[in-house]
Amino acid sequence: MTTPDSRSLTEDGVSAKTATALRAAMQRLFDGKPQHTDGRLTKENLWREAQVSRATMNRAAAILTEWDNHIAEHGTTTPGEARRDDEITRLRRKLAEKTRECTLLSKRLDAAATAIATLHHDNTQLRQELASDGSRVTPLRPHTNR
Repeated sequence: MTTPDSRSLTEDGVSAKTATALRAAMQRLFDGKPQHTDGRLTKENLWREAQVSRATMNRAAAILTEWDNHIAEHGTTTPGEARRDDEITRLRRKLAEKTRECTLLSKRLDAAATAIATLHHDNTQLRQELASDGSRVTPLRPHTNR
C-alpha cells in the first residue's frame, strides 16, 4: 500500500525520488560520466540516464528549466567532446604550420636545383671550350710541405 507521503510531489512536479534521479542523471551527463546512455546532452538521454519515462521527465518542469539553462549557457558539447574538439583545433593549427614549412622548403629546394643545374651547364660548357681551344693548360704543381 502506498502512503500519501511517498506519492506527494515536490516543487519540481515529480516525486522526490524521481527528482533526485533526474538531477543525478543530469549531473552525470554534464560531467561526461554517463552510466546508461552514450553521454550526448539530449533530453532523451536525460530521461534514459535517470531511468524514468519521458512523460515523467516532462512533468519535472523545474528540472527541465535547469537543463535548458545549462545547455543555453554551456552548449551541448560534453567535456569529452570539448577535449576532442580542442585537440582537433590544435592539430589543425600544427598541420597548417607544417604545410607552410613544407611549401617554403619545397621552394628552396626548387631554387637550389635550378642553381645546381645552371652551374652544371656552365661547367660542361667551360670543359668543352677548354677541350676545343687547343691551348694547353698547365696544371699547377701540388704544394708540398717541406
